Amino acid sequence: MIKRNLHAISLSKFVENKNTLKCKKGQQFIMEGAPVNGLFFILKGTVKVFRTGINGREQIVRFAKEGEIIGHRGFGTEEHYSIGAIAIQESVLCYFSKDDLQEALVENPKFTYDMMLFYANELNRSENKVKSISQMTVRERVIDTLLYIYRKFGDLKGFLNLPLSRREYADYAGTTEEQVIRVFSALKKEKLITAQGKKIGVPNTQLLRKEISEHNYFLDS
Repeated sequence: MIKRNLHAISLSKFVENKNTLKCKKGQQFIMEGAPVNGLFFILKGTVKVFRTGINGREQIVRFAKEGEIIGHRGFGTEEHYSIGAIAIQESVLCYFSKDDLQEALVENPKFTYDMMLFYANELNRSENKVKSISQMTVRERVIDTLLYIYRKFGDLKGFLNLPLSRREYADYAGTTEEQVIRVFSALKKEKLITAQGKKIGVPNTQLLRKEISEHNYFLDS
């Protein structure tokens, strides 16, 4: 988005004022409830975006990778971030302050239009996810999570290219670690997945997709 509009926004101090941040694995760079002060763009690495649910339980909203924006839902009328973000791999982030971003949006209509389309697309995805997840069983939610990770991060030597703990699978699928373990055990017996420690392999994505085909959510990225 920035590169597409570089010819226009470079006329301002927007690009010159950006900051580059390096985050170690496990480092939190957005605190849930903290004042909104800007947006983060991932240049390298992988980030876990989460929010705190009932009884302090962490709910993972999404996993973000290179080229994606973090903190955009807090930008605008919101004064505090509604999410937290942690680097789950060593990451490099590009940070733009709230004031610089607002100035760039006011001065560059094309950039503003692209941002508007981005927000519209994000809202559509969010609504579709809520609708589909609410109608899924625990097994289907876990399968949907596996397919989501496969679509987004791909396969590396027969395993998903983003090793996650069983707890992280549970926090994204909206279930418990024990239920994830039971579903994984059943899927292994049915030869729908393979496992080696934290690594999970999906030998045949088409078979997994059939499990949740009626929801059609696997088609959404």
